[in-house]
Amino acid sequence: MCKDCGCSIVEHSHSHKENHSHEHHHGDSHEHQSAHKHLHDNPQLNDPKTISVITKILDKNDQEAQHNREHFNFHGVLCINLMSSPGSGKTALLESLSDLGEFKFCVVEGDLETSRDADRLKAKGIEAHQIQTGSACHLDAFMVHKALHHMDLDNMDVCFVENVGNLVCPASYDVGSHLNIVLVSVPEGEDKIAKYPVMFRQADLILFTKTDLLPYFEYDIQKEKETARKLKPSVDILEVSTKDEESIKKVAAWIKFKIGMR
Repeated sequence: MCKDCGCSIVEHSHSHKENHSHEHHHGDSHEHQSAHKHLHDNPQLNDPKTISVITKILDKNDQEAQHNREHFNFHGVLCINLMSSPGSGKTALLESLSDLGEFKFCVVEGDLETSRDADRLKAKGIEAHQIQTGSACHLDAFMVHKALHHMDLDNMDVCFVENVGNLVCPASYDVGSHLNIVLVSVPEGEDKIAKYPVMFRQADLILFTKTDLLPYFEYDIQKEKETARKLKPSVDILEVSTKDEESIKKVAAWIKFKIGMR
């Protein structure tokens, strides 16, 4: 994980090209993904200095994430972090939600290279800002903070953060979201949930995607749902196929309900 290998040990600048300033308030509490508790349990991390450095990185990220959350709150925007393996259908889901037009949303898009996913979204008329992380296998709060200065949040109901495709590292870095949606696709095969429990424990909603392919794969979806509920009994679960508009409507209804609760 990134907190182990140190790929996130970089300097973050707090300056903004737009030449504006804002206050940072970090007093509000928020239950979010935090890797702190795993540091001392990791047998590879037996150096107190290493643990200290990583803890400082995560603390700074958490502070920036809280600032991002306050920024979303100020604009009345619900932020949802989308996480999954590469190719599970995050971008396709957003395209389908756009077709329904149930609510207005923008997207912060994360990939190591290219702007292909952001270009796909823009072609659908969705406001999207691409972050190219280079070698970083996840987005962090500082990256998202920079992207927010390119987004017109005043006209949005939701801001999706489409994280880098990865079932490990994104679970450890709070980006300032209010909710986490984790996707897992049928072609990925069984036991992804059991193998990557940290990610799925962070989920408020788990989407089983590409369910139209169930007849062609040996995939016990009920067993996978049971595994998910053992990890987090309160998690919501939906089956989704972009070829089935009714399944997309259920996702939209879930999100609209969460918007209404704010």
